Amino acid sequence: MTTRRKFLAGAAAAAPAALAAPAIAQSKIRWRMQTYAGPALAEHVVKPAIDSFNKIAGDEMEIELFYADQLVPTSELFRAMQSGTIDAVQSDDDSMASPTEVTVFGGYFPFASRYSLDVPVLFNQYGLNEIWDAEYSKVGVKHLSAGAWDPCHFATKEPINSLADLQGKRVFTFPTAGRFLTQFGVVPVTLPWEDIEVAVQTGELDGIAWSGITEDYTVGWADVTDYFLTNNISGAWAGSFFANMDRWNSLSPKLQELLKLTMDSSHYYRQWWYWGGEAALRVNGTKMKLTTIPDAEWQQVEDAAIRFWDEIAAESEVKAKVVSIFKQYNEVMAKAGRPYRYA
Repeated sequence: MTTRRKFLAGAAAAAPAALAAPAIAQSKIRWRMQTYAGPALAEHVVKPAIDSFNKIAGDEMEIELFYADQLVPTSELFRAMQSGTIDAVQSDDDSMASPTEVTVFGGYFPFASRYSLDVPVLFNQYGLNEIWDAEYSKVGVKHLSAGAWDPCHFATKEPINSLADLQGKRVFTFPTAGRFLTQFGVVPVTLPWEDIEVAVQTGELDGIAWSGITEDYTVGWADVTDYFLTNNISGAWAGSFFANMDRWNSLSPKLQELLKLTMDSSHYYRQWWYWGGEAALRVNGTKMKLTTIPDAEWQQVEDAAIRFWDEIAAESEVKAKVVSIFKQYNEVMAKAGRPYRYA
């Protein structure tokens, strides 16, 4: 039988352990992540994945999501992450001005991809993951995962029906895309993301070469531009998730794996959201008229892109290696034929 004395003794022994439990409980890990995207776009390109991560991580970890320029300007994202001011970033390399040899290939590197699936294949099957990992490791940042976004088209106030129509057009675009397009008379303009719509309305900008038609409608640019050029200079934006290296290394293997899975879910969401949206809005959208530069004339732009690739490759061994992979990959796709490439 359990005596009163034995019961009290057992209770007394258990009490210190019970009292000690809260003292050894792990505090919740909190990260701040900033995306390149404004609120309307972030609702699709990142927020579902972060919401999912937070829901599953529960009391272990929470990622607070900030939108374009909320904590720091997009061009300062890399430095803020490197220093630990913010913990993680979703952006392309080009926009956040990362000081790496691969920065020029982020965003829209002209004609490196034709379709959104080209980007994950290049990273996962053709060696770009390893190159990006090595380059970012040198500067204290963890390259987590790359994925594809939408193609790069012109949305403009005036119709573009020929290359001559691009002359003198002041266009909001990515640094490398702008560098490439200047040879066709385009005047690249850099402004904060949230100022673009007003800049088009006031005439400061003639157009935008920053997205496909899905984003034009989602973020409001279709309300201030009248024409959409069906020719594009890239089939898919290449962007990534990044993290401060020390913060990443401090996570448990479980949380690292969970973050990888939710990033993959983000990549998958964008694949079908953009793919379906680009087609549906071309056919059913009512805000923008479609224009096209004839294939024979547009071929001048595609030919110029290959010369641009060689120009970039001459700048360093790492850049030459990436360009070589692009060439190898596109050669395979061309030889594979339809549906991978159409003549």
